[in-house]
Amino acid sequence: MERLIRADRDEWVPVFTGLSVRQFRRLVRIVAGRGGEQTGTGRRWSLPLADRVLLIAVYYRTNLTLRQVALLFGVSKSAAHRVVDHLAPLLALAPVTRRHSPDTVLIVDGTLVPVHDRTVTASSKNYRYSVNMQVVIDANTRLAVAVERPVPGNHNDCTAFRDSDADQACRGAHVMADGGYQGNRQVIMPYRRHRDGSELPAWQHALNTVHKRVRTRVEHVFARMKWWNILRNCRRKRDGVHHATHGIALMHNLAKAG
Repeated sequence: MERLIRADRDEWVPVFTGLSVRQFRRLVRIVAGRGGEQTGTGRRWSLPLADRVLLIAVYYRTNLTLRQVALLFGVSKSAAHRVVDHLAPLLALAPVTRRHSPDTVLIVDGTLVPVHDRTVTASSKNYRYSVNMQVVIDANTRLAVAVERPVPGNHNDCTAFRDSDADQACRGAHVMADGGYQGNRQVIMPYRRHRDGSELPAWQHALNTVHKRVRTRVEHVFARMKWWNILRNCRRKRDGVHHATHGIALMHNLAKAG
């Protein structure tokens, strides 16, 4: 008996999305509100919207080829391509459109995502072609606030912060980051050892310890996002890695918000 993955079988949802059934239904409503439902005339989708959203989640989670994912849902490879091309921009974290309040504390960091499309990448660590994705999270809630456009992986975080417009997404807030963001005045970084090699005073050591303890929260978010295997070796071209990271950030937020 042929068994296909379907969203109406509740046991599949947590496995491939990390969301509860209730959270997944909320995700489907978000995509529907952005125009994911079929409207007007034209060729009809062979899968309902919930199944199409789950198809993208399976694709991001497993990083199987679209030919393999299509078999799991009983559709053609071209139909799976159309689903991803149509819904991936809609399954995305909402952009930051206003300044943050002065009491907001954000954490920013960059992560390297290996990508096959060399038009958007550059050789970086371990001689892999990758992009630098700047991710901003709220220090208190650990929710993703912004995922900015990727820059080539040979960009340091200090320049990627500006080139990707992550600095604009942090406007008005206090921003914490590691020592790689030198030259960005709005970023709060740990104290560095003096050039003469002398030790830092005790109070600076204490502040660095607190800073490190808070900043590691963004590393925890990266670890959760890298649970989605597409961020370990992305085969999508052009904006594909950008849409994938945005969609994964949205699902992370839904899971954290409960």
